[in-house]
Amino acid sequence: MTNLKEARLKRKPHAVMNLQSRQLKAMKIQRILQLHGTDKKLKILEVGTGSGGIAHYFGTDRDLTCDVVSVDIIDNRKIKEGYQFVKVGGVYLPFKDNSFDVVITNHVIEHVGTENAQHEHLSELRRVLAPNGIGYLAVPNRWMIVEPHYKLPFLSWLPVRHRSSFLKMFREQSFYDCEPLEMWKIEQFLDQAGFKYVNVSIEAAEILYEIENKRYLGLKVYQSFPYSIKRWLRPLMPTLIYRIKKQLN
Repeated sequence: MTNLKEARLKRKPHAVMNLQSRQLKAMKIQRILQLHGTDKKLKILEVGTGSGGIAHYFGTDRDLTCDVVSVDIIDNRKIKEGYQFVKVGGVYLPFKDNSFDVVITNHVIEHVGTENAQHEHLSELRRVLAPNGIGYLAVPNRWMIVEPHYKLPFLSWLPVRHRSSFLKMFREQSFYDCEPLEMWKIEQFLDQAGFKYVNVSIEAAEILYEIENKRYLGLKVYQSFPYSIKRWLRPLMPTLIYRIKKQLN
């Protein structure tokens, strides 16, 4: 029988393979980072290739001129055109300092491992980001009602030591292999890594509401709230989204 130590080494990739959803996600990222109307050729790094849909979008978008590199520990690509793929062995990024104008880490930090690995992930992003570069970071909120990877209510609300046992009762998985973060903690991590950041979760929800053609009832209800209420609800958003830049000394 696989023991807990062995199970901890077997983190699933949890890649989203729906290419249409990846295109919509890339459109949202582009708008949040305001990547349009520039003649400059952008060097973009995506950490966590998954299906390849986001990297493909930026590598082939007609409104942008980009050199796109995407890295992952597993090759799960469904689309390979428009970007360079580099397979990596962990959080270390095999690129020189200040190499990229844009870095994208979309639902990756919760998969890299322990808090130490999460810190290293952010440190590596900062190292390879150019001094005047910009980044996008998204992480599922610990306080989301339904955990998105295993579709179990309140899974991530539990203390860490109880999550795997709870998961095992309902799914064929003996180890909860994700580490979602709450707002104060991811912001503490960003501070410690040397980033300036803006929480753009409200703006991201508004963009999603537009590009998803207003299909989701929850988003429709949320959009009806005044901004003061939305701001109060921000720590409870299912996904925490940040626009990040280097903190320059």
